[in-house]
Amino acid sequence: MGICFSSASVGQSPSTPQSSSVTISQTTTSITTSSSGSTVSGNSIFSAASGSDEASLSPTGLMLPHPNLRIFSFSELKAATRNFRSDTILGEGGFGKVYKGWLDPKSGVNGSVIAVKKLNSESMQGFQEWQSEVNFLGRLSHPNLVKLLGYCLEDNELLLVYEFMQKGSLENHLFGRGSAVQPLPWDIRLKILIGAARGLAFLHASDRKVIYRDFKASNILLDGSYHAKISDFGLAKMGPTASRSHVTTQVIGTHGYAAPEYVATGHLYVKSDVYAFGVVLLEILTGLRALDPNRPSGQHNLADWIKPHLTERRKLKHVMDSHLEGRYPSRSALQIAQLALNCLENEPKNRPSMQEIVETLERVNSANERPREPRVRSNNQAANRRNQQHLQHRSPLHPKQEVNQAYPLPPRT
Repeated sequence: MGICFSSASVGQSPSTPQSSSVTISQTTTSITTSSSGSTVSGNSIFSAASGSDEASLSPTGLMLPHPNLRIFSFSELKAATRNFRSDTILGEGGFGKVYKGWLDPKSGVNGSVIAVKKLNSESMQGFQEWQSEVNFLGRLSHPNLVKLLGYCLEDNELLLVYEFMQKGSLENHLFGRGSAVQPLPWDIRLKILIGAARGLAFLHASDRKVIYRDFKASNILLDGSYHAKISDFGLAKMGPTASRSHVTTQVIGTHGYAAPEYVATGHLYVKSDVYAFGVVLLEILTGLRALDPNRPSGQHNLADWIKPHLTERRKLKHVMDSHLEGRYPSRSALQIAQLALNCLENEPKNRPSMQEIVETLERVNSANERPREPRVRSNNQAANRRNQQHLQHRSPLHPKQEVNQAYPLPPRT
């Protein structure tokens, strides 16, 4: 999990609903509940090309003018999670806990297994993030975005219901330990990168671009086939208008992933997401966390430390994830490293667009360079090698990592 930060406290914290009849408004959206039922209404925060109230369609995704979500009752979700039993917890973050749930097959929801995010009553950020999730994910539909199925707003209870992602997070697969966590082979890593890049490219392609603002390994979830989907839109922000290059906002996000211009000035660019994507590229290559205070001095921040190693194959080889055991095409790895360097440019305008990143990753993937197998030594050579030094399956650059939960939601402060 990342170390989250905020430049300042929120100026005014919205109140958590205190009764069965409450109206929540944000920008142009209103969500109203009453004792007789719930509705979602309001004009879209996304502008379709025609300027009409029609849905905006891209080749692979859809932006709806209004949220299209099911309203769940609290009793229904309580039953689905076995009364929010502790053994159904998938993860926990600043918003609250995430539970695995099982719906009645007759409920009308495709797939009976769900993930339920329940607001912690003591969370000050949770209510705002709940609104943001409904505003964004409730209108967005794309193969590489996690599906928000519905929500519950009942008395003091705020919950969100998502599709269940069987393989958990990319973070867990890269840094988790134990027999249940298997190292990701190179081709699966590429597949995950392409999927996540397509999700971000979709967000950036709308007329009024969506800046995700919290792209990191823990927010990339994987289904049973390692199909990557971006989750957690609690910090998402509408991009600048056509006449501006950035929006100015409170600095909030995760250390190690946040772009330097955003941290320094609060100026949020669409390509601030590209910087964070570059950091995830480094994590995929090295198997190391974006930020780790347990590493030696000068190596805490992965991007700052590893950049000099990305320019040539010889240097890159020494920092590649040892879990790959050499089974990766060196040419492709170098291309990914060079792409990471481009993403990590200090000036936002010098970074590639997410669509250009998608195209680059697809070219690398289509090259189909055969993974290099480790050299096989004869018995005598292996014996001599063992006499000289013990074989190590993990480089000294790769310290042991802490165990992460299968469906992590990193805390924010």
